[in-house]
Amino acid sequence: MGVGLVQMSCSASRDANLEKAVARIGDAAAAGAQVVCLQELFTGHYPCQSEDHRQFDAAEAVPGPTTEALARAASEHGVVVVGSLFERRAAGLFHNTAVVLDADGALAGVYRKMHIPDDPGYYEKFYFTPGDARPGFGSVATRFGRVGVCVCWDQWFPEAARLTALSGAEIIFYPTAIGWLPDEREAFGHSQHDAWETMMRSHAIANGVFVAATNRVGHEGPVGDGAPRGVDFWGASFIADPNGRVLARADHEAEETLVVECDLASIETVRTHWPFLRDRRVDAYGDLTRRYVDAPRFDERLS
Repeated sequence: MGVGLVQMSCSASRDANLEKAVARIGDAAAAGAQVVCLQELFTGHYPCQSEDHRQFDAAEAVPGPTTEALARAASEHGVVVVGSLFERRAAGLFHNTAVVLDADGALAGVYRKMHIPDDPGYYEKFYFTPGDARPGFGSVATRFGRVGVCVCWDQWFPEAARLTALSGAEIIFYPTAIGWLPDEREAFGHSQHDAWETMMRSHAIANGVFVAATNRVGHEGPVGDGAPRGVDFWGASFIADPNGRVLARADHEAEETLVVECDLASIETVRTHWPFLRDRRVDAYGDLTRRYVDAPRFDERLS
C-alpha cells in the first residue's frame, strides 16, 4: 500500500484550504500513494482554541460539499482519501468526524471521534459530541486494504487502537491537530512531542499494524477572546511499521507530503514472531469496561 500523508498549514479560507488539499492529494497520487490522509479539521483554522459560538458556522453535513470534493479527487486519481471534518449532524449536534472515500469516490466509512479533550487551547467538549456508532472502533475495506481511523485525542488510548486492530485494520490513521502552547515550548516541547510519537509507535508494536499520523503545521491563533497564546502546531507527521519503526517523518515547521510504501504482508510476519494477539488473556480483562477499579492490593489478595 502506498500511503500518503498531507501535512499543511491552514488559513481562514475554507475554499483555499480545500483547493490546497485536493492539489496535494493529486501530488501524492502522482508519487505513488494509493491511500491519502489529510490532517484533522483541515478546511480551516483549528476552531477549538476558545469557546466561541461563531465557530459552529463552519460545520457542514456529511456527506456534504467537502465530502463531495474529496470524493471527486479520490475518483479522479484512483486513490482512497481519509478526510477530517467539522460535522453538523443535526441542529445543536456536532461531531469531529473522519470520512473514508474509496478509490471510486464512494463513501466507504464514517468515524466520529470518540475521545473528546478539554484542555487549554483544545476546548473540544464545547463543540463536539462523542461518536455513538456501534461498534465504536472499527475499520473499512477499501480497494487497497483495510483501513482504520481514529482522530487525534484517540491516539492516547491503547483500547481504541486495540479494538480498531481487532476489527481487521491493516493500517490505523490518526488525523491530528496537536502542537505546543508557545510559552511551554522551550521547557516541555521535546518531551511532549516524544510522548506523542512514542504512544502511537507502541500501538503499532502491540497490535502488529501500520500506524500513520497526519498533523497540521504552523502557528494559529488567537481564535476568540479566550485564546491569547495560540498554538504552534508541531507537524512531524509520520508512518510507523508493525515493529514500531518510523519509516518517514515530516518536518516540524514546513508543509510536506509524505509518500511511503507499506508492505502489508509484513503484518503476518510480525504477528507470527510476536504473537501478542494469540497470548491475550481475554478472560481476565473485564474490568477494562470500568472507569476505575477499587480493589485490594495484590499482596492483600494473597493474605
